[in-house]
Amino acid sequence: QVQLVESGGGLVQPGGSLRLSCAASGSFLTINSMGWHRQAPGKQRELVAGIKRGGDTNYADSLKGRCNISRDNAKNTVYLQMNSLKPKDTAVYSCSAAVETLPNRHLEVWGQGPLVTVSS
Repeated sequence: QVQLVESGGGLVQPGGSLRLSCAASGSFLTINSMGWHRQAPGKQRELVAGIKRGGDTNYADSLKGRCNISRDNAKNTVYLQMNSLKPKDTAVYSCSAAVETLPNRHLEVWGQGPLVTVSS
């Protein structure tokens, strides 16, 4: 079983910054791509940023230029640094991981997601 545990959410003022972390634990061979997604109240979940094992990244336009995704493969952890936050960034942020559990057996795992609230 593979689990993702996120941390770092909370209340932040407009213009502030926040760093989210997501650590994978359990039994697996390797983690390929990892990503951060968000779902605002009444809206569909959307991709925020993704990162491959080798470090290639992609960002959604909504937070592009205001966030940075990184990972530590040794710690099986992915991070999301968000800056210049706006009230419209308020959402539940969840991470995902494409995990190889056994040779040629792949599983997509999701975390519960911390709530990020941007408000004064």
